[in-house]
Amino acid sequence: MTILITGGAGFIGSNFAIDWLASNDERIVNLDKLTYAGNLENLQSLEGDDRHQFVHGDIGDAGLVGRLLQEHHPRAIINFAAESHVDRSIEGPEEFINTNVVGTSRLLQVSRKYWEGLGEDARSAFRFVHISTDEVYGSLGAGDPAFTELNRYEPNSPYSASKAASDHMIRAYFHTYGFPVVTTNCSNNYGPYQFPEKLIPLIIHNAIAGKDLPIYGDGQQIRDWLFVSDHCSAIRRVLEEGTLGEVYNIGGLNEKPNIEIVHTLCAILDELHPNVDGRSHTSQIVFVKDRPGHDRRYAVDASKIDRELGWKPAMTFEEGIRKTVEWYLANPKWVENITSGEYRQWVQRQYS
Repeated sequence: MTILITGGAGFIGSNFAIDWLASNDERIVNLDKLTYAGNLENLQSLEGDDRHQFVHGDIGDAGLVGRLLQEHHPRAIINFAAESHVDRSIEGPEEFINTNVVGTSRLLQVSRKYWEGLGEDARSAFRFVHISTDEVYGSLGAGDPAFTELNRYEPNSPYSASKAASDHMIRAYFHTYGFPVVTTNCSNNYGPYQFPEKLIPLIIHNAIAGKDLPIYGDGQQIRDWLFVSDHCSAIRRVLEEGTLGEVYNIGGLNEKPNIEIVHTLCAILDELHPNVDGRSHTSQIVFVKDRPGHDRRYAVDASKIDRELGWKPAMTFEEGIRKTVEWYLANPKWVENITSGEYRQWVQRQYS
């Protein structure tokens, strides 16, 4: 038995591959385009493991995807592949349309043709799991209830709009063709192997390097934080038992403002990696101009996946954030390799 994952050298995809093979002998074919955030070093622990086969390629390459499906006959596809950073989508939205909309559409079309050619039992067992985001729902007010799967889509950034479009394509393939899809909408992930343009690894990296810790606006933007291994376990449950055509919100049950996240990281780093001059890392905090259209609050109601599939996050935020800091401190070479060249230029443009 085999599953195909796309975007499996990125943050969430690589964590899923590692977690999957730590507890499962089923093979993974891992397709990734290796854009700036796709990193083969994330998969280094799987080198030499014949249960994992990496393929360098694009989900928009219909010929390549078709050949992989015919060669490996996967029983499921999990689509992690996406451009995912809001700031970069504001700077260059077209790449997000190319990957998240056009790429997903081509992946769906090829996958549907493959599924239609399967025997009856294999067709019945096949699943296509699409990984999306809570950002498709828009922004919440301070007293609003958390997003449920019934909230209407109100995306506010080019990134979230492109993901919303891909979600709608997934839904359409189920209702038009009967294609066996399930969609997940997750909250903000954090943990090992996350590219340091996102808040938590950016703050850790800059704090260690003695640089400014840039905070957008007043830092009171609220997000729900989900440890990546909990997200992986939720995806496994959805693959196993998720109802076809349904959407499942996946949240960490940890709503926190960005400034609180930064102060928590500074406190842990003051303990584990103190500044040589004795100053707290909080002295490095600087407030910068807010990004355009910055959503104020996201919060995820994950009661449906709990009720139907028996999933809840296992990691507390206090445990997860400490594990994350410890991982980055223990892997300076990974950080050094991924934060050279283009990354430094991008950070300079973004926060100067």
